[in-house]
Amino acid sequence: MKLISFLEAGRNAWGVVRDTDVVVLTHVWPDVIAGLEAGLDEIAGAAQADGMPCRPLAGLQWLPPVPAPGKILCVGLNYGRHVAEAGRAEAGRAEAGRAEAGRDLPAHPSMFVRFADSVVGHREPVWKPRASDRFDYEGELAVVIGRGGRHIAAQDALSHVAGYTCMAENSVRDFQKHNAQVTPGKNFERSGAIGPWLVTADEVGDPSRLEVMSRLNGERMQHGQVSDLIFPIPELIAYISAFTPLSPGDIIATGTPEGVGSSRKPPRFMVAGDTLEVDIPGIGTLVNTVADEPARQQGDAHG
Repeated sequence: MKLISFLEAGRNAWGVVRDTDVVVLTHVWPDVIAGLEAGLDEIAGAAQADGMPCRPLAGLQWLPPVPAPGKILCVGLNYGRHVAEAGRAEAGRAEAGRAEAGRDLPAHPSMFVRFADSVVGHREPVWKPRASDRFDYEGELAVVIGRGGRHIAAQDALSHVAGYTCMAENSVRDFQKHNAQVTPGKNFERSGAIGPWLVTADEVGDPSRLEVMSRLNGERMQHGQVSDLIFPIPELIAYISAFTPLSPGDIIATGTPEGVGSSRKPPRFMVAGDTLEVDIPGIGTLVNTVADEPARQQGDAHG
């Protein structure tokens, strides 16, 4: 199944994609998290029932598949080649060579969190912040939790996964580098995106077989194999659930491959008018244009 969320008459709605339509399930469960709590089998059964309302996919205003997750947990530097390019950018090729050889790979996942209002849905514009010209792209595979838990063993971890989606886990590089804590550079309003939908785990199978690509204005910038993750998805779930409980709808962004704009010579940052695609065959393609953050009056939180 593919689960999507969207705006309908100004209110959040959600449902199951069927061909070119979506079977709307908002009247059965108020949001996708409530549906995940009921279980994927229950969702599938409701979507197949007679007389369910449908809407065409064309023309929808897409939201992130889980518009209000309790947690968005992100992993930094989780591809070996990305560790290497970060080393080249910061300390020269000698150090980067050690990273590629495995001597400088992290011993534990590097974790940070994102706020829900820092991401938008498929085909919604992401905002290049007014405060920076170093707006960088990062394509990633994101995991959506279906069954919660604490202290989840790695060998049981995939049974807690509802499904997978694409994420543009973009960064505002100068704010990210202001100090050792990356939170400011990862949480600018509408700076990232998730979507287009959540593909359930039964359709994906082994997630390590997936590959992640990002394209900027049609040019491929990143390409990585999920099998190359330093910390595979089961290990991430085990590590994260050791320090915080996971709940249905929580999102784990698994890290970005090499090829980010800040490591290129010259650097390649996003500007208004650009189009970013995050393509994960078997999941889908998340597409977002880039727009300048709109001007606001001081203290205005809504534009």
